[in-house]
Amino acid sequence: MNRYMWQILRPANVVTAVSDILAGISLAVLFSSQAFPTLSQVLIIAVASMCLYAGGVVFNDVFDVEIDKKERPERPIPSGNISLKKAIFIGSLCFLIGIILSAFIGLNALLVALAIALMCLLYDGLFKHHYIAGPIAMGACRALNLLLGFTVVALPYENFYILIFPIIYIAAITNISRGEVYGNNRKAIIVSVIMYTVVLLAMLYLSISFQKLQALPFILFFGGFILYPAFKAINTLVPRDIQNAVKMGVLGLIIMNAAWVSIGYGFVWALITLLLLPVSIWLSSRFKVT
Repeated sequence: MNRYMWQILRPANVVTAVSDILAGISLAVLFSSQAFPTLSQVLIIAVASMCLYAGGVVFNDVFDVEIDKKERPERPIPSGNISLKKAIFIGSLCFLIGIILSAFIGLNALLVALAIALMCLLYDGLFKHHYIAGPIAMGACRALNLLLGFTVVALPYENFYILIFPIIYIAAITNISRGEVYGNNRKAIIVSVIMYTVVLLAMLYLSISFQKLQALPFILFFGGFILYPAFKAINTLVPRDIQNAVKMGVLGLIIMNAAWVSIGYGFVWALITLLLLPVSIWLSSRFKVT
């Protein structure tokens, strides 16, 4: 694939989807007291998740093509480096592969995969530019991805509240990203910092409640990683700093999920999850995350 194909797939973002799966599996093990799934099951659902995420980001560019012609003409579709028909085909193929792979895990995984694809399309094509519905829909996509990890073990019927935190976190990132082109969104970033804080406090509470103090280093690392660029963006309101705050927010998903893994399953798997971070950072240095 050429670099334009890689750019439209947002590889740095796609890698973060794997951390969602590991977090979902780990929390499901914690809540259900069942055994950790086999490596083959983990790999299948992880690849399925990456494909579903890739489909979502491709269709993001498909639906935004007219806006991008004005605001981001360098992107693959408005620049003419990838045709609109080809982008639609790539996005559809990614969705299809993700759904088929999920079916190998079971009916629950298949249903959640279908819900992810539908929510991605609803966000990309309908809700994205809505002030309230946009961030919530994007967060719901990430929450469903976490739930996809749960389906490998057991659905969290008594612990569905856990899904609210990825919604809050992704909504915060989405809220910041609205000013990445022109800046002047100090109030939005401040609201996002408050939302970040809610997620951090919830993680601290759960780590203490379940006596999983090994999660504290991950939580503290996560907090510093996302809050420093956000506060810098508040001070400068420079589009570059706002874009960096968004970038760190996206990459911070891996650290957040590593913390969830440490709460749910253990320190070793949390470290394995955290190893996705340098991979995503390297990819983000080559391909934009927004």
